[in-house]
Amino acid sequence: MARKAVTIGFSVLPEIEEKISRWAVEEGRTKSDLFRAMVRTYEREREHRVLEELSSYGRAKAEEQGLSTEEDVIRRIKEIRGVAYPPRH
Repeated sequence: MARKAVTIGFSVLPEIEEKISRWAVEEGRTKSDLFRAMVRTYEREREHRVLEELSSYGRAKAEEQGLSTEEDVIRRIKEIRGVAYPPRH
């Protein structure tokens, strides 16, 4: 099944349009190709930012509970879940 493209329109400063046009020529790509690449880059950066925020939140919560190592965090999770830690053999 073929993808269906949608045409969108938006305004940019003339300097930005000049850069995009120049990059397209230099790279042998269309402006649409460049735009799609920019969207993918933004998406990756956004995902990274969200993960960093979650990681920061997790570190703060761990610190509040006096958990300073990964081992401490694992031990606490297992305590909450009612799992013996370290595992009994």
